[in-house]
Amino acid sequence: MAMVNLNRRKFIQGAGAVLTLSALEVKGLSFRDAIKNFRVGLIGAGWYGKSDLFRLIQVRDVDVIAICDVDDNQLQEAGRLVSERQISKKVPKLYKDYREMLASHKFDLILIGTPDHWHARQAIDAMRSGAHLYLQKPISVDVLEGDAIWRAARKYNRKVQVGTQRRSTAHLIDAKKRVIDSGLLGKISHVEMCCYYHMRKNGNPPIEPVPDFLDYELWTGPAPLRAYDGLPHGGWWRTFMAYGNGITGDMGMHMFDTVRWLLQLKWPKSVHAKGGIYVQKGGKSTIADTQTALFEYEDLNCVWQHRTWGAAADPEYPWAFVIYGDKGTLKGSVMKYEFIPIGEGKPIRQDVILEKEKFPKDLTEHRIELHTAPATRQHMLDLLSAIENNHLPVADIEEGYISTASCILANLSMQLNRPLIYDPIQKICVDDPEATQLLQRPYRSPWQHP
Repeated sequence: MAMVNLNRRKFIQGAGAVLTLSALEVKGLSFRDAIKNFRVGLIGAGWYGKSDLFRLIQVRDVDVIAICDVDDNQLQEAGRLVSERQISKKVPKLYKDYREMLASHKFDLILIGTPDHWHARQAIDAMRSGAHLYLQKPISVDVLEGDAIWRAARKYNRKVQVGTQRRSTAHLIDAKKRVIDSGLLGKISHVEMCCYYHMRKNGNPPIEPVPDFLDYELWTGPAPLRAYDGLPHGGWWRTFMAYGNGITGDMGMHMFDTVRWLLQLKWPKSVHAKGGIYVQKGGKSTIADTQTALFEYEDLNCVWQHRTWGAAADPEYPWAFVIYGDKGTLKGSVMKYEFIPIGEGKPIRQDVILEKEKFPKDLTEHRIELHTAPATRQHMLDLLSAIENNHLPVADIEEGYISTASCILANLSMQLNRPLIYDPIQKICVDDPEATQLLQRPYRSPWQHP
């Protein structure tokens, strides 16, 4: 595929576009005035890309000036829906190639909602163009991509909020304050995390012609080019390791990141995983239907398990974490949490806050996750504050890098059948040259790994 010949000066002229809060005060502008001119772009206008953008529009009067998607149907729909939602009622400029979009405008903020195999290249290019980021998780498909994004964010002084919005979920923030930080659990030495959703798409759809409205070559980009067997949207792409990191890299990354945030953990000492395709052997899917991973810390084990078959271990917590202390247990999910004391003490429980009365349009939005919308809105507000007040967002890119890379290491450990110790300074797996070689996936020509 021929690369677009972009004007370099035009591409980088967006750098430094965002005014700091102090500069705005000098000019006599309010924060709200600044936001009215806050230039926003979206790369990846599928279900969750639009959902993230709609949450931003709900909390700030931003100017969505451009949208990019390789599927013209999705692109046209996104343009229409955004024009209906933003206060200006303007229809954003529409692009198929994100590089053309970045070269044509100055952005203050870019939202990236593309499949995982695109995140690194698009994130770094957007930051180079001058934009801050809202980057969906997992941040990368290999470990060194994540390292490159993190380093680029620091180099270009960009704020990057990763879409791990459990850190902005009201009932889990309450659990952190009332249970974890207050010491109600006592000594914590074991954590269990799980996902038992039957979400592994499978099957054997036939090869067919690529529809005219989809640029499948550009959709594939740096990843291996599979024979086209239907639209990759709707989760079909997630069932292939070529484009992501399976359920551990998707759902596991969310829960592991939540636990790290709650317990203030950084890199695990080692990662060891077992699993594979044990039950759902028919079909084209290449992701594991069964996996157990151990993230080891000092005097603490964090264990992840997923199955895309059978029943959940606890039907009330099919996607969840359980933190065990010697004084009690904390169970948490996207829907609720409960603290169960050992001996004397009062149980504590809180359910998710939906904000349906405050944001009634949530009730009519197609495919919206009502339980996630409030957290995403808060996530957006936190990012805007980070940009204007120059602080790191709650789901800073370094945190996204650690959580993403740890889950990728679990997959590599499962593949190699041995524990792995990652050194983020040297960017190697210690005493394991074979594993170190797998920290970077090959890119399809002519795309270049960052």
